[in-house]
Amino acid sequence: MADQSLSSLLSISTIDLSPYETLYKHFHAHPELSLQEAKTASKAAAHLESLHAGYEVHTSIGGHGLAGVLRNDTGKTILLRADMDALPVQEDTGLEYASKVTMRDNDDLVKPVMHACGHDMHITALLAAAERLAKMKESWSGTLIVLFQPNEERAGGAQTMVDDGLYSKVPVPDIVLGQHVMAMRAGSVLSRLGNILSEADSFKITLFGRGGHGSMPHRTVDPVVMAASVVMKLQTIVSREVSPDQFAVVTVGSLQAGQTENIIADQAVIRVNVRTQNHEVRTRVLAAIRRVVKGECEASGATKEPLIEETTKFPLSVNDVAVSKSVHHSFERYFGDRFDLNTACWTASEDYSILGSSQGKPCCFWFFGGVDEKTWDEAKEKGRLHEDIPVNHSPFFAPVIQPTLKTGVDALCLAALTFLTHS
Repeated sequence: MADQSLSSLLSISTIDLSPYETLYKHFHAHPELSLQEAKTASKAAAHLESLHAGYEVHTSIGGHGLAGVLRNDTGKTILLRADMDALPVQEDTGLEYASKVTMRDNDDLVKPVMHACGHDMHITALLAAAERLAKMKESWSGTLIVLFQPNEERAGGAQTMVDDGLYSKVPVPDIVLGQHVMAMRAGSVLSRLGNILSEADSFKITLFGRGGHGSMPHRTVDPVVMAASVVMKLQTIVSREVSPDQFAVVTVGSLQAGQTENIIADQAVIRVNVRTQNHEVRTRVLAAIRRVVKGECEASGATKEPLIEETTKFPLSVNDVAVSKSVHHSFERYFGDRFDLNTACWTASEDYSILGSSQGKPCCFWFFGGVDEKTWDEAKEKGRLHEDIPVNHSPFFAPVIQPTLKTGVDALCLAALTFLTHS
């Protein structure tokens, strides 16, 4: 489809987004943790069915995953993807539709739940795009797949859907497309060629000491002190073992040990997250983590070897050059100076690309902003973007509904129509 007619077509082919603003508030107020997205998936499936647009709806793929397929004559098969799971975060946005939900996690612990990463916006934007593209069927041909993925936060949803026979239920796509709302100025869209999202590895590390009375530390091997040494030494890996012209992040996001102040525990658990954008750097950093952990445990007199367990792994996400150039061209024509095609490779990670790479198919990913324009501009003018703008995973993260939703819907429709041909 010619890009000029594509922009014109999208400008006149609109839908009423007010029902979707209400739907967004529903999803935000009713988040569900990874692997528990049953009600979210049911709501999304019911909405697709309610469109009466001809979508074949397939549910319970890889857990709570679902996909709608809209066949419209011959042409390419395009897959648009949204993730559905929320995070164990206590919401502190003060919104009237703020989440008050708690759920038991996979360790049977009761946790507060919040859509602190914007997946509620992703679900809503894709449902709206599904309606809009269905109403534009006379203007394109091909097959559209709208896929709602569970368990993105734990890096398992995409692979599990594939392993559960996703592509025996829906056609293998020619191209996989995805997006993510971020703490950027609302209305803006960012992307790049090549590496777009970092590789990520997470570990649960158990350190073993010898417990005892808090007044007799000489009779114990204190795992808290041991863990503290490990945490501090891990901070030197990036600063002293990774070249300054390479990227890596090592974050200790959790340290747990003991139950009260007068008992020295017998073990401590730390959870480590690693981000890299180069396989050689990844290999070096992961080896350094194992060396540091084992070395500090030995130096502390640990009672046995530490247990290092991998918990999640995200692939490096790469934007196919040819596909991305086509998408970016459409974005430039439609969004104008609101689109930046030269963003840096982001430090965050995603598993969406497995939906394409598992089948040898190309992918393209982009970001769209969710911060109120005035709020963003004021913070930028004061040089306080880091201090005043909550980022994803923050208890204060709350995308402004508009123009964020419209931008997300427009971007999905533009990207899909770039490859769906005229009837």
